[in-house]
This record gives sequence, C-alpha cells and structure tokens, in this order.
Amino acid sequence: MREWEKNFRQVEPYTPGEQPDFPDMIKLNTNECPYPPTPRAAEALRELAQERDRLRLYPDFRAGALTECLAHYYGLTQEQIFVGVGSDDVLSVAFLTFFNSEKPVLFPDITYSFYDVWAELYRIPYERPALDENFRIRREDYYRENGGIVIANPNAPTSIAEGTEFIEDILKHNRQSVVIVDEAYVDFGAVSALPLLEKYENLLVVQTFSKSRAMAGMRIGYAMGHPSLIRAMNDVKYSINSYTMNASSLVCGVCAVEDDAYFKECCARIMRTRAWARDRLAELGFACLESSANFLFASHESIPAKRIFEALREKNIFVRYFAKPRIDNYLRITIGTDEQMQALVNALEEIVKG
Repeated sequence: MREWEKNFRQVEPYTPGEQPDFPDMIKLNTNECPYPPTPRAAEALRELAQERDRLRLYPDFRAGALTECLAHYYGLTQEQIFVGVGSDDVLSVAFLTFFNSEKPVLFPDITYSFYDVWAELYRIPYERPALDENFRIRREDYYRENGGIVIANPNAPTSIAEGTEFIEDILKHNRQSVVIVDEAYVDFGAVSALPLLEKYENLLVVQTFSKSRAMAGMRIGYAMGHPSLIRAMNDVKYSINSYTMNASSLVCGVCAVEDDAYFKECCARIMRTRAWARDRLAELGFACLESSANFLFASHESIPAKRIFEALREKNIFVRYFAKPRIDNYLRITIGTDEQMQALVNALEEIVKG
C-alpha cells in the first residue's frame, strides 16, 4: 500500500440490485413499480422543457413546492418535512445528524443492508439484534440503552410489517434517543407510524417516491418529524450540498402527490397481483412470508433458492438472491404486472417440474 493510500476511508459498500438490460427480460429484482408514474408527471416535464430558462438556474434549495404539497397531503406543516434525493439520501443525512453518541445504534440483523454501511462510513457504533425464528423483531431487544434505533416497517427483505402498537412500544421505551421508522413499502398494506408524531418528538418517519409512486428514476425521498429534527437535518444538508433536488424531480414530485387516485389504484393493483402470485407460488411448493410490501420473500420446499435464481436468470427473469446467513434459501420477488407474474409462474413451473 502506498503511503497516501493509508488515509483512504475503507468501507464495505452497499451492493445494489443488478440492473440488467436485455431484450424481453422480466426485471423483478429491485422492487420498482411495474407501472409508469402519473401522466401528470409527463405533462409537467413537457412544460419544463418549454421553459428552458428554468434549467440554467439552481432549483429551490428548500424544495418549497414539494414540501408544501407533502405537508398538505399528510396534515403537517412544512417545518415537519425534509426532502432528499431518494430515501437513501434522507436516511444517510439522518444517520449523520442524529447518531453521534458512543452508545450503539440498534437495527435488526436482517434488514435493509444500507444501515450498517452508513454506520461504518460515519463511524457510528451499532449492534444488530437478531430477528426471531419467524423473522420478527423481538421488541424487548430494543428496551436497552442505545444511541438510536432504526426499524424498517415493513422490513426488507422479509416483507413483514409490525403494527402501530408495536412501534409505539419501541418509542415508549426509547424516549431519550431518535427512533427512525423507514416506511419505504408502507403503502402496500402496512400502517404508517405517522400519527405517532403527535406524541413523540423523537420519531422520524421516512418514505419514498421510488416504490408506490413509481418514481425510482426521479430520486425523491422525504422524512416527517418534529420541527427540531427537521431543522437539524437541514443544517447538516446545507453544510454538504444545499441544491440536492433537481427541478424536474420537484415538479414531478408535486404531480405524483396531487394525483392521489392514480397512486391508490397502482397500489391496489400491485396488492391484488401479490395475492394472486402468492397463491400460485404455493401451488408450486413455495412458502412466502406474509407480505405488506411490493415483493414476496419466498423459499421452495425442496429446491435451493440459488438454483432457482440461476435457472430464472437463464430465462432472462431476474429476482433477488442474498447469499447471507439465515436468508440464503429465500428469493425476493418484486411484484410485476399480471403478465410478468404469469410468465414468472410459468418459468417456475418448468423449473420445479423439470
């Protein structure tokens, strides 16, 4: 190692889902929405293209139109909304802002694998209490002293959601630390912790436009919490990069929030397809955890997950496989369109009966 390389920050990076680009492929590995965003977004982009002068100017660093729209939608004030470049950006700022104690931050051993990456990057001590044998969080593991808590609800990749009472119990036992509830998949059948903001000033709820609002390519995420939390996050954000949200994302984000009927119909379609797919997979010998997300976490009764993953890949059908302890015999399968899921079922039937 050269002398100047000794000062490099060494981090084991997050591994994102594969982004294949093949003709006629079926991509069910990164939990994107199978449907396009609201048609209003396309119209907004056309209008923005006609106003080219707006693109030479910096966007509103406060993301005022979007925070106002979100505040109105959720019955909050703009001072309770933080907007960032996808929920990953929001969570990263939250880790950097709130987790500066010598006490360990707590999050489950099986959850979104970016959490430990941020903790390592920012030199935050952390511990990962193990999920139980049914992949559920043991609430009593979070009753001890800590420097903060992060709960993905629904959890990923397990797809399991806990109820509001469960989240409130965690908050009751942790009034001295910030509790982050990551609700990336909440719109697919789970219950949001948002009403608890009225009672707990240390709660931060994080959501995203990438899943249920079909805007993964626009990179929009947001947090909701007490104004003191949001102010602290903004102070950190403005110290790094004030102009994080681009103009096109801001205008499309407003359109997505305003078209509530389209949003709810997309969620309903995905949940209907999820129920159908779970039944078909069961007929083929798969067991799926109870999902409140836009994906299924499935294992087969006799065929190893890795073998199925590789066989599907040969058919240009991509699902997510994790070569990690306890979950290396499961596949995470994003819910696609009805046609995509039927093709998946047909392929699995060939593999299983082959």
